[in-house]
Amino acid sequence: MRSKLFLLSVILLICASCRHKKAATDKETVPTENTYTNPLLEYGAEPWAIYHEGKYYYTQGSENKIILWETNDITDLSHATQKEVWIPNDPSNSYHLWAPEIHRIDNKWYIYFAADDGNMDNHQIYVVENEAANPMEGAFVMKGRIQTDKGNNWAIHASTFEHDGQRYMIWCGWQKRRIDSETQCIYIATMENPWTLSSDRVLISKPEYEWECQWVNPDGSKTAYPIHVNEAPQYFESKNKDKLYIFYSASGSWTPYYCVGLLTADAKANLLDSASWKKSPVPVLQQEPENDVYGPGGISFTPSPDGKEWYMLYHARQIPNDAPGASDSRSPRLQKIDWDQNGMPVLGTPQKKEEPMAKPSGSPMNQKQD
Repeated sequence: MRSKLFLLSVILLICASCRHKKAATDKETVPTENTYTNPLLEYGAEPWAIYHEGKYYYTQGSENKIILWETNDITDLSHATQKEVWIPNDPSNSYHLWAPEIHRIDNKWYIYFAADDGNMDNHQIYVVENEAANPMEGAFVMKGRIQTDKGNNWAIHASTFEHDGQRYMIWCGWQKRRIDSETQCIYIATMENPWTLSSDRVLISKPEYEWECQWVNPDGSKTAYPIHVNEAPQYFESKNKDKLYIFYSASGSWTPYYCVGLLTADAKANLLDSASWKKSPVPVLQQEPENDVYGPGGISFTPSPDGKEWYMLYHARQIPNDAPGASDSRSPRLQKIDWDQNGMPVLGTPQKKEEPMAKPSGSPMNQKQD
């Protein structure tokens, strides 16, 4: 009897110890005030942010308006101040407002976006301007449509950057109007001012690899015709600024195969020469089924508040795919990037939902705990 009681006591002690260890482990994975988890918002695609004078200004795609978020903590968008800064009233550009980006150029604010008349085959690029010091104040006014080529071909996902004193625009467009299939390509041109191009468009990337041409979902759902995609170009530089990069998204955004590709050019090269841009033969960011992250793309970059770190904003989903025409389940995420020995950005692996990560260096809570 004593031996049985002793054995029972040992078992109870072991169980109590296991419960204690499990509780300690669970406590370690609970987010603290100095960490954040993805996604940043429940829904949202094509995230983009700029950091200016202590504030982040964030935007994402919408159907009929442009909303601007203002916050000093990019990881806490759910508590950010929001404002509808552009509601179109022209029927030609009142629908499907994709991929808005806010830029500070010559002491004015500009938001670039794509819109159409209700028919997505008529997408074009537009830009609005605000002269106020704070983009949450004043008013944005339409500067007009940016004509990307003489044929007025379909155009979306405009972004702009300056290099060696010259401003450029990069975007996604069609070589010619779609008939029974669609090919989306990446173009570049110089700019005369923030709303006018000063050169012909130059094609620097089109879908060619298998990973750029996926348009059928694993469950067999697909678009009405083949769509091969290079879109959402974003400019970035190597750490020592000797290389220039254009990250872009490839394959159908409704599929788990949506991923991020990379073009590289020498900083001294002629950026309007297509031969200057070399394409990576493999994607640099792609789905991670083990983490339940599918279709990562729409990438952009933003610094930590103190400028010591860089982060990528991107969207992804928790489920393998959205059937074309179904509700969009994509959500915005934020993740720190690293650098290799040559100063090239390393994007890493998309982290799973609710995985605690340290907030960007210099974030409000980080400052309090320093």
